[in-house]
Amino acid sequence: MDESKPLKVRLTFSVILVGVSLLFAAVVTDHWAVLSPKVEEFNGTCDAAHFGLWRLCTKRIAMQKQDPKDKGCGPISLPGEHNCSYFKHFTPGQSSEIFEVTTQKEYSISAAAIAIFSVGFAIIGTICVLFSFRKKKDYLLKPASMFYTFAGLCIIISVEVMRQSVKRMIDSKETVWIEYSYSWSFACACASFVLLFICGIVLLLIALPRFPQNPWETCMDAEPEH
Repeated sequence: MDESKPLKVRLTFSVILVGVSLLFAAVVTDHWAVLSPKVEEFNGTCDAAHFGLWRLCTKRIAMQKQDPKDKGCGPISLPGEHNCSYFKHFTPGQSSEIFEVTTQKEYSISAAAIAIFSVGFAIIGTICVLFSFRKKKDYLLKPASMFYTFAGLCIIISVEVMRQSVKRMIDSKETVWIEYSYSWSFACACASFVLLFICGIVLLLIALPRFPQNPWETCMDAEPEH
């Protein structure tokens, strides 16, 4: 039996917990993408926006001077009046002009649903690993590794759906947004994919039975013939 196996599992699980934390941070925060409209008058104010899977936040920023190379509003870090609301397709009482287009609603709902699957896989995988710490429960590491791998795949699919949503929104003539950038929630989602996917595979390799290092080990472990 490999005596270092429990240590390897705990080290891998520690990294996985970092990935799970980044996953939760990406799902619950609203800084996946930042949108900026074209600014015509720089003596007034402009409305920039940032959004996540569930909410849209707009910020009215006072514009004082213009960069000749920059015709957008922002940066969003400037002080201004801040207002957040949930998307209308999640809360019928709310309204959101940015996601009025049917295509954008479908992308938004799809990204949120896939992210929920990712969170569910991560939770089930964590439960399996915690139960595997008990004696003679090592067989739970294999399904746990698969759940973490699925969680990583789901969150990267959600990232791609969100990326396509932002790209279509910018290209559409029905919206005023001309510039966009991805923010720290988007980065958290990408980082969680890397950690969960890689560590899920590593955990699977750790859980697999050790191959014999010498040819005669298999013969010595074989049961005698009657």
